Amino acid sequence: MPLFLRVTPHQLQFKFDARTSRGAMRTHQVYYLHLHDSERPGITGVGECAPLPGLSIDARPDLESKLNQLAEQVGQQQLKADDWQGFLKSDDLLEWPAIRFALETAWLDLLRGGRKILYENSFSQGTTGIPINGLVWMGEKDFMQQQISKKLKEGYTCLKLKIGSLDFATELEILHQIREVAVPEDLTIRVDANGAFAPDEAFRKLERLARYSLHSIEQPIRQGQLEQMQQLCAYTPIPIALDEELIGVQDATKQAELLDFVKPQYIILKPTLVGGLQASAGWIDMAAQRSIGWWMTSALESNIGLNAISQFTANYAINMPQGLGTGQLYHNNVASPLQIDKGWLWYGDSAWGELPQ
Repeated sequence: MPLFLRVTPHQLQFKFDARTSRGAMRTHQVYYLHLHDSERPGITGVGECAPLPGLSIDARPDLESKLNQLAEQVGQQQLKADDWQGFLKSDDLLEWPAIRFALETAWLDLLRGGRKILYENSFSQGTTGIPINGLVWMGEKDFMQQQISKKLKEGYTCLKLKIGSLDFATELEILHQIREVAVPEDLTIRVDANGAFAPDEAFRKLERLARYSLHSIEQPIRQGQLEQMQQLCAYTPIPIALDEELIGVQDATKQAELLDFVKPQYIILKPTLVGGLQASAGWIDMAAQRSIGWWMTSALESNIGLNAISQFTANYAINMPQGLGTGQLYHNNVASPLQIDKGWLWYGDSAWGELPQ
């Protein structure tokens, strides 16, 4: 008997203007994909398609029409469970990584009974938490200082600061103030430039940032400048993590060439941007073969997508904080068992809330 796919749009409302070097976001348009199997009535698998404007390659005006087309295609072709893996790998979906992530996770949820338990592991069973970084958004100096103070009081031992929006001297002053109250042994600091530095100034800025004993910097220069990024990674005083650089690199041979040429210290994986959980697993395998570190990060999905990413992450031996603390960003997020306590993400006992219909 065939599968059926239904698409529900939902506009998430940020609690504040979420600023990056690419601008501010007040809303985030996402789509929930509900997957049904006529042989298993009453069971629905749910995935989330949540591309980020200005970043995701599939944040396109025709995204919603593509989703509706896929829903019709699933029904018209009377796809069955045995057809699903081939459907996910079709060339038609190569340029739609956020859709692939949503379809993949909806399928995993359906297979396991529609309970939003995609992986049976110690995290989804509630016995083990995942260490996460506290995210400090760009904004005026006072706003950033308020966030930092709040995160420290909440018990975080790793902070990630978005930089590149204020003038550089002010950002250095904020880092200095953090280090006055929290030494490196007590607090890990990551920064994310989102490609804000010009190549000819990046190394000098990295040298100045290094005074504050930073764990790493994400994407110091804009993606696509591979020779400049290679030079930075070779001589940087701060470990560099590739983030945006991975977007759109979907062929395994090209992925290997990228890592072999740039030789970053870390890569950061966002399943919505790189094409799903199995695509992320492929990057992890390649990184491990090259002694490149990695961590997982949400791409501002609601709790549906965050839940899938968190459970996937928990399949691995976690040795550093992950970027999975985004569930509290929205006024109208889906209620979930995900909860944060002292810088750790847990899967608790709370019930899942109703999804928009």
